[in-house]
Amino acid sequence: MLVYLTLTLVTLAIAYSINMRNNATVPEVTKEYNFIYRGISRGQARKAAGLFSLFVLLTGVSALRLNVGNDYSKYVEFMHRTFSGAVVPTEAGFNYLTKIIYTLSGFENYVGVFAVFAAATVFFFLAAISRQAEDFFLSFMMFMLLGYYFQSISTVRYYLALAIALYSIDLCIKKDWPGFVLLILCGSLFHKSLLVVLVLYPLAAMKWKRWMYCVLALLSVSCIFLNDIYLKIAIKLYPSYEGTEYLQGGTSRISILRCAGVLILAAIILGRDIIKDRRMSFYFYANLGALILYVFCAFLPTVSRIAYYYSVTQILYVPALINKVINSRDDKSYRLGKTLYILTIAGCALYFVVYMKRGSADGVRILPYETFLFHELPATLSERGFG
Repeated sequence: MLVYLTLTLVTLAIAYSINMRNNATVPEVTKEYNFIYRGISRGQARKAAGLFSLFVLLTGVSALRLNVGNDYSKYVEFMHRTFSGAVVPTEAGFNYLTKIIYTLSGFENYVGVFAVFAAATVFFFLAAISRQAEDFFLSFMMFMLLGYYFQSISTVRYYLALAIALYSIDLCIKKDWPGFVLLILCGSLFHKSLLVVLVLYPLAAMKWKRWMYCVLALLSVSCIFLNDIYLKIAIKLYPSYEGTEYLQGGTSRISILRCAGVLILAAIILGRDIIKDRRMSFYFYANLGALILYVFCAFLPTVSRIAYYYSVTQILYVPALINKVINSRDDKSYRLGKTLYILTIAGCALYFVVYMKRGSADGVRILPYETFLFHELPATLSERGFG
């Protein structure tokens, strides 16, 4: 616990010191893809140093861990089996990365594989937040305190996919479809659930007509009466869930409340302009989509993993909404914005405390923190034997 608390406080202090607003581009743009380089400013140097420090600290704690995380020992077993040529349920990207690292290391270096995943996950999350966040500190604070970073320690492949998805939002909004599709296809080599983003994100980015809302409402209601049919289709698309405990479905009340709260906040702050701006429109539809999935599609296996591709936008949307209030010329609105800012931090801190209290529970297992520097990994299934 002490390691996580220290990491959180130090990284939040660094994030606070990064002034992302004074981020005037040094290159002067004359034409598209034509730049005149004029050096680097102090602000940019501080920003680069701060981001690099965050990357090193977050990657370091994740990479040095041993048997920490819900999937750690299971992945060590998968790595051993894929290196031995056995059949494993993991994707080709994970399997080939394991074989390459094991071959280059000369031994089954599972710590190295986890380190590569940690670096890639942290990189995409930081790159996504630094590029898209209107308030870097508030977005980073939500990333840390709402458990996204710590959950990436527990659920390795999926959170790499989630980080790539968050990074791809900018490409989707800018309609860079070749780059968007290529990035998602590459990411799906490590977790194929990422492929749903090829449908989910363009839906959130499009301009919705009235008849589309009617179709969405009919589909949502049909989930109540036709869930058996939809479940069979889902199993056909993802056969590895057949016969598992995941078929029990389930949803998250906390996630429903968060999505509903964010949508209400957006409606109060933006009013009729809630979908006027392209980026804010994307965030709105993403959270609306997440709410619909949580409420009407609870029968789907691990529906939260699908909805997370939408709800992760909250770490960008909430700061953007609060900044609109703070940047208002009205003093009363400014004070309201600062109050919302403080309440957001307090709410996230409370969530962090609750999350850490269950950090040692099954399904999370990020506590106690152990490192290969001082601990050894318990025998895996292949070492114990299957008898």
